[in-house]
Amino acid sequence: MSDSAGGCIEPRTAVTEAEVEALARGICFKTGPPRRLGVEVEWLVHELRDPRLPVSPERLEAAYAALRTVTLRSALTVEPGGQLELSSPPAASLMECVRTVSADLDAVRAVLREDGLVLAGLGHDPWHTPRRFLRQPRYDAMEACLDRTGPAGRAMMRASASVQVCVDAGYEEPGPLGHVRRWWLAHHLGAVLVAVFANSPVAGGRPTGWLSTRQLRWTQIGPGRAGGPVLDADPRGAWARHVLDSPVMCVRQDAGPWQVPDGLTFREWIRSGAPRPPTRDDFDYHATTLFPPVRPRGHLELRMIDAQPGDDGWIVPLAVVAALFDDPQAAETAYRAVKPLAERAHGRPAPHNSLYEDAARVGLADPELREVAAVCFAAALDALPRLGADDGVTGAVAAYRDRHVARGRCPADDTLDRLRATAAARTTHPHGKDTPS
Repeated sequence: MSDSAGGCIEPRTAVTEAEVEALARGICFKTGPPRRLGVEVEWLVHELRDPRLPVSPERLEAAYAALRTVTLRSALTVEPGGQLELSSPPAASLMECVRTVSADLDAVRAVLREDGLVLAGLGHDPWHTPRRFLRQPRYDAMEACLDRTGPAGRAMMRASASVQVCVDAGYEEPGPLGHVRRWWLAHHLGAVLVAVFANSPVAGGRPTGWLSTRQLRWTQIGPGRAGGPVLDADPRGAWARHVLDSPVMCVRQDAGPWQVPDGLTFREWIRSGAPRPPTRDDFDYHATTLFPPVRPRGHLELRMIDAQPGDDGWIVPLAVVAALFDDPQAAETAYRAVKPLAERAHGRPAPHNSLYEDAARVGLADPELREVAAVCFAAALDALPRLGADDGVTGAVAAYRDRHVARGRCPADDTLDRLRATAAARTTHPHGKDTPS
């Protein structure tokens, strides 16, 4: 969901701390009645006949060249590891968003199918070694920066995929749809969404011990790059301080590789003016290199949901989030339901707290998360008709509730069941027939 940056500072004019703080406050929380909704769906791209077979970069490039000739309403981009992302235009309703992205995905799948490729809804690639597909200065710098904290950054860049739901920041005034409450709700409901939609229990062909390995990777990257600010009653101030005090990923240059400073915060860059004074353009770019679970970009971008299985699996998290944020009654119910979870965060920013860790590790096997998820799904199902959802969308949410939430399960549990069944079959029939007794 796109947004326009406010402010009158020239893009290439050096900025002061006060100007950056005002920019962060002014452009990241644009308040007003919640009217717009968006979704960004990322997909791994696998071999249609056998998803365990690697897909060569040449095949991906040929398929993506064909896709660039297709007219879509959503923006189509390629991620560093070759993942595809569709970003919807801002929609006036849930059903408008669903129809737009569904039509675009149908067109994308048709092109890929001609090349023997398929979109795979998985939060983390379960089989393949992470590899780089794109070679661009941004991703060269990002990789060099993230390598300082270990291999998790490369796995995130190259092997992960998500469903990111975008909702408006909310009203300036207090209340169920007020921006302060929506900011707080997004972070604590976010842990429930991690647990409900965990779909990445395998990496390198083996279970990792986490139901959302994708969320584990984000945690391993560290709070400076992948963490959020401390929550308080002033979201704008908290975010402005977070942006200023987060490390700069890179200093862009017109020629040659970009510089990758070690530990230089944007505030320190302003004060030192080295290697050159930062500009408004640099601030805007710096904000795109921060990856908290909830990112304010005029609207709120919820980034903690694993990519979902099935052609239409992405619709369920989109519908649930839309209902719990944009229907006042459902928003109030969700706020009250998640309020007790705040104690488990112990005042630490998401996702680097025990609440998010428990959600990613065990999902809805956690009794409290399961109870809250049940309340939130009931509230969402009650609200969806008021938001104009059709029977298909409402039925998909209800089916997900019955199959997963009501049973304390998530898609990752289904994956692990299949792995265990396959392992048991191989033990019983190691050569394609019964083992002699």
